[in-house]
Amino acid sequence: MSQLFEMPSPFEVETGTVLMHEPSWAREGELRAQLLDESYAKPFVIDDGKSRFLYFNVRLMQSEMSLKAPNDLAIRYTQKMMAFLLFQPRPKRIVLIGLGGGSLIKFCYQRMPGTHLTAVELDPHVIAFRDTFLMPPDDGRLQVLEADGAEFLQTAEKGIDALLVDAFDKTGFAPSLANREFFDNAYAKLSGNGVLVINLAGEKETYAGLIGEAMHVFDDQVIVISVPDDGNHVLYAFKERHFEPRWRWLHNYAKELRAKFGLDFPAFVQKMERSTKLGLARREAIRLR
Repeated sequence: MSQLFEMPSPFEVETGTVLMHEPSWAREGELRAQLLDESYAKPFVIDDGKSRFLYFNVRLMQSEMSLKAPNDLAIRYTQKMMAFLLFQPRPKRIVLIGLGGGSLIKFCYQRMPGTHLTAVELDPHVIAFRDTFLMPPDDGRLQVLEADGAEFLQTAEKGIDALLVDAFDKTGFAPSLANREFFDNAYAKLSGNGVLVINLAGEKETYAGLIGEAMHVFDDQVIVISVPDDGNHVLYAFKERHFEPRWRWLHNYAKELRAKFGLDFPAFVQKMERSTKLGLARREAIRLR
């Protein structure tokens, strides 16, 4: 892999230093032009001195890492993806499809020492920024694989407690994951009370039928909440038979989780309960058909 090439950001709003995987003899002017006209084919990082951001293009930021707190979840939707812990509090095995800047992997690695983590990323250029985002090296409980997430899932061992999907390319949600086959595989590979969590972002057309597919495969045991700060939605699908959340108990348990993980679980459970009572998953599924 080529070395890290640094140059001043050519963008008006996203200021700082651009980090790219290019040889030292690369021409800054050519790279600048490619970034500005969005013809640059690889992901790149912008470091503004406080945070590092991963981009495919500047219209859609993929990851953010605070340099002061590199293992924290800086973006709201990543925090909300962790709400699966309300229902699966001690996961032995987590699989993440889509590595990005590794925020979710680092958070889980640091705070869940008893959990085995696998991250599956299709783009080798994303994995190449692993050190830039201060990700730990592979060891007995962490593995980062270069592979297609849908293909990985076909051959994965059963018993995944949490399957987190945060997989995007330049156009939006990864197309190989937005189909019935993927949800069938996810359902088959989850443990008995396993949870599938999906970040829905970008153009709605790229994930339009996805909520309906999830509801079909998971027997309507799906909750969708919005992330107004980021313009995203987060989908949770539950394999547990006769899934019936004990909301009063969950509100109390959320306070314990907030103390342990430092995330606003009380707000998450409040949103999830409201979404369930309003039937937001079904309404979104119908709206996005």
